[in-house]
Amino acid sequence: MSDKATALSFRNVSFRYLDRSKKSRYALEDLTFDLKHREILGVIGRNGSGKSTLLRLLAGIYEPSAGEIQTYDNKASLLSLKLGFMNYLTARENIVLSSMLHGLSRKQSLANVDRVLEFAELEKHADDKVHTFSSGMVSRLGFSIAYYIDPDILLIDEVLGVGDLDFRAKSRAAMVEKINAQKAVVLVSHQLNTIRALCQTVMWLEAGRIKQLGPCEEVLTAYRQSSRAIAQQNAAALDQEDAED
Repeated sequence: MSDKATALSFRNVSFRYLDRSKKSRYALEDLTFDLKHREILGVIGRNGSGKSTLLRLLAGIYEPSAGEIQTYDNKASLLSLKLGFMNYLTARENIVLSSMLHGLSRKQSLANVDRVLEFAELEKHADDKVHTFSSGMVSRLGFSIAYYIDPDILLIDEVLGVGDLDFRAKSRAAMVEKINAQKAVVLVSHQLNTIRALCQTVMWLEAGRIKQLGPCEEVLTAYRQSSRAIAQQNAAALDQEDAED
């Protein structure tokens, strides 16, 4: 059972996959945490730590190999440049298609088109094919669609750093608005300043496990210290190799 403050729960969740040699490996192992309404949870970690896999589990794209994910009937929407759009369709067509794939009716999806284009500042490109868009334009379109789909849980993967400064400010303000409307946000980013500015709680993933979960500044400090230690070790190893040569 959940209290009304909880948007989503993970209990001992693991996800396995087959590598190129067909050997089963863990992408995530034994994750347990709660996501609260009105919370922005930051997720950090080095490449390959399981961040994107976590978002796909949260979005329901992947099913866990073990454990339980409880959504309490809350709907999640994943905004990720890695997922992309149908490049041969126009911005207008992608808005309708994406909205319907997220559960909106065709009527609701069509009603969203003009407001999405306006928020994304892409009115003049409504009928252009998405393959002609810059990464910043794609980011603005994706964020705007997710914003107007109005999910209970908004999942964001490395998107807020793309685009011009004005739109970054607008997208951050929109996330705060979601929080004030009792929504929840999970933000994956390598940009620690963005995590610090927006997140109350941070999850540090390391090799598919939760290394640390807690108050933002506390986790970021530990993560930076770890990153500096690894950098020093790598530098020492290179010096040793040079000395041996």
